Amino acid sequence: MHRGFTGHACRPHEKSGLVLIALAVKLSSPGPILFKQQRHGWNGKVIQVLKFRSMKVHDDKHVQQASRNDSRVTAVGRFIRRTSLDELPQLFNVLHGDMALVGPRPHAVAHNDYYTGKIHAYMARHRIKPGITGLAQISGCRGETDTIEKMQKRVEIDLDYINNWSLWLDIKIIIKTPFTLISKDIY
Repeated sequence: MHRGFTGHACRPHEKSGLVLIALAVKLSSPGPILFKQQRHGWNGKVIQVLKFRSMKVHDDKHVQQASRNDSRVTAVGRFIRRTSLDELPQLFNVLHGDMALVGPRPHAVAHNDYYTGKIHAYMARHRIKPGITGLAQISGCRGETDTIEKMQKRVEIDLDYINNWSLWLDIKIIIKTPFTLISKDIY
């Protein structure tokens, strides 16, 4: 059903940016450079989503979203989360074919389990590949979803995107995404 922005090979200056972020993450706190989390992808298939680690290493058996002034977030983590640089490793998910540049953001499997019975058509978000950015993100739904109402709004926008998809809509989302990165709602 869906599109084909799949990315390109990194240029040398792009690689050096990734290396600098990786180095900053590694030097800021002990632990791995990348954070890997199981999330649902296209048709509910479980995929492993990559991010630069922005938090101190902790027991992640209980999935908990970061909140404002969260003590788990490192100083470097605060910067890369606010600028969404922590999402850059997901370009590898795109190249692998598990994600697209644009689509509904994938949520942790535990969040899907929690919201499926509480929000109508929640799992319909998985009719297409998840994206690094999406209509919900450029519409102000970034950051923590600490209430059912916030998640409901995000799901409604995701479904609106799926039901009205066009190449032009993807281009519009890609163009608008950098302007949403200066949002003060991200932590």
